[in-house]
Amino acid sequence: MSQRTLVLLKPDAVRRGLIGEILGRIESKAGWTIAALELRTLDRATLETHYGEHEGKPFYEPLMQFMSSGPSAVVVVEGERVIEGVRALAGPTDPIAAAPGSIRGDFGTIVRENLIHASDSEESAERELKIFFPNFS
Repeated sequence: MSQRTLVLLKPDAVRRGLIGEILGRIESKAGWTIAALELRTLDRATLETHYGEHEGKPFYEPLMQFMSSGPSAVVVVEGERVIEGVRALAGPTDPIAAAPGSIRGDFGTIVRENLIHASDSEESAERELKIFFPNFS
């Protein structure tokens, strides 16, 4: 079944010049395509909507500061089992726990600045796509 997912290449990925490398890994998967791509610095309101479930947690404010610290690549990826697949390709948040060959395993340095976000379920993907691409159909 074809799906859509939101992928954010976070400010650390952009700063480090990894957009092409990461998108290349996504595009190399048979049947996955990039349906939309924008480079933008995310505003506080958008980030509050996206990360609202974490408000009040100790990492919330540092996360908000990091995510608004520079441009992110905001991407819609389509394809078979793309939600599960991109999360596997990203690897665990902790770069030490992430396997070689995964994005975080190959390029990650610290947990908080972890290069990539990918929706974790069909419900999350639908909600997140509406936040970042409200007019995308």
